[in-house]
Amino acid sequence: MLAKSEVVHCYAQLASTLSLMATLARAKEWDRLPELEAQCATVVERLRVVSPQESLDPAQVDEARHLMQRIRADQQVVCELVKPQLAHLVATMADLQKRNELDRAYGLPR
Repeated sequence: MLAKSEVVHCYAQLASTLSLMATLARAKEWDRLPELEAQCATVVERLRVVSPQESLDPAQVDEARHLMQRIRADQQVVCELVKPQLAHLVATMADLQKRNELDRAYGLPR
């Protein structure tokens, strides 16, 4: 059995984490997403370090390519589900700011 490359291992970690993020986003469990996104950023940084130092055999290249396809698909799902939530949050914050400005203009207590 061939030893798994660190590059492929990193892609597998990303695929697993993004799959979980997609599942959580579908369930509207937004609170864990920032933690998981931070984990992804750490793995991506590790990939930047190890990728140039490691060459992959053809089977590992195929495995990495397959994992990247899964990563992209799950990343798209997460983005499609999160963007409307962010837009709603931004609109809500803008509304609150307008209310605060009106309260100040009319001397109302906060």
